[in-house]
Amino acid sequence: MGKLALVAKITHVPSMYLSELDGPRKGTRQDAIDGHLEIGRRCRELGVDTIVVFDTHWLVNASYHINCAPHFKGLYTSNELPHFISNMNYEFPGNPALGKLLAATCNEMGVEALAHDATTLAPEYGTLVPMRYMNTDQHFKVVSVSALCTVHYLNDSARLGWAMRKAIEDHYDGTVAFFASGSLSHRFAQNGLAPEFGFKIWSPFLEHLDEEVIRMWTSGQWQDFCAMLPEYAVKGHGEGFMHDTAMMLGALGWSAYDAPAEVITPYFGASGTGQINVVFPVTPQDGHAIPPAQASAAEGFTAVSTRI
Repeated sequence: MGKLALVAKITHVPSMYLSELDGPRKGTRQDAIDGHLEIGRRCRELGVDTIVVFDTHWLVNASYHINCAPHFKGLYTSNELPHFISNMNYEFPGNPALGKLLAATCNEMGVEALAHDATTLAPEYGTLVPMRYMNTDQHFKVVSVSALCTVHYLNDSARLGWAMRKAIEDHYDGTVAFFASGSLSHRFAQNGLAPEFGFKIWSPFLEHLDEEVIRMWTSGQWQDFCAMLPEYAVKGHGEGFMHDTAMMLGALGWSAYDAPAEVITPYFGASGTGQINVVFPVTPQDGHAIPPAQASAAEGFTAVSTRI
């Protein structure tokens, strides 16, 4: 019935907002903003009606959660970086029907998810920053999914991504895009060094690791990447423990996916972290490569460290 038309891994660095404002950072993130504008343009061209964002700034400690209120509007100040994002306006429509459908299908397929439509819960800036550039005219409905998952298996996040694709293709009357909103390596510069690392990666190791991952993505080495994702998430300081990436790859078919990624905004450093905008072509899949649920806490990956 419905269609998953576009999948992307996107940056949401708050310096994009600073880049709009008068001051020393004005214009310095125009390449990232232009990447968002291009992805938004492609969504419009493909007839996308709703964008589902896997948001690595939405922390949850149990279950997966879907924010599908009918409308979002407010002023946002980041609790992490209030000197970067302060009193930022946002407004866009939600999609309660799709959010509840996504949750129902996830539960039917064995991944516990809760939809929140009658809520005052506001989106986090992993959703708000990209919507600022892609959705200024409120053209798209928006659904936000928790992707900073502290006690969850990456396998389950991959299964959630596949279940959400099946919900759209089997039950939804419309066209949807999925965005994994998060960085590659996410090791912030040590306190006091942030200005020095404003446009750099924290370490040569992390920079080389990220660059190898991008090479794997653009050459379509998905079996190898899926196998290394749990270790990369830990050793590469992945944002949100890279649950957004697992959700995205689950939707694409996991290790059976075979299409090369297209870089829209080339890799760049921001406060020590590694950032990029990348589009992944959606190809036909049967879901057979999606990893099984973890049988016990001793198996697979679990996030045991605190957020970095």
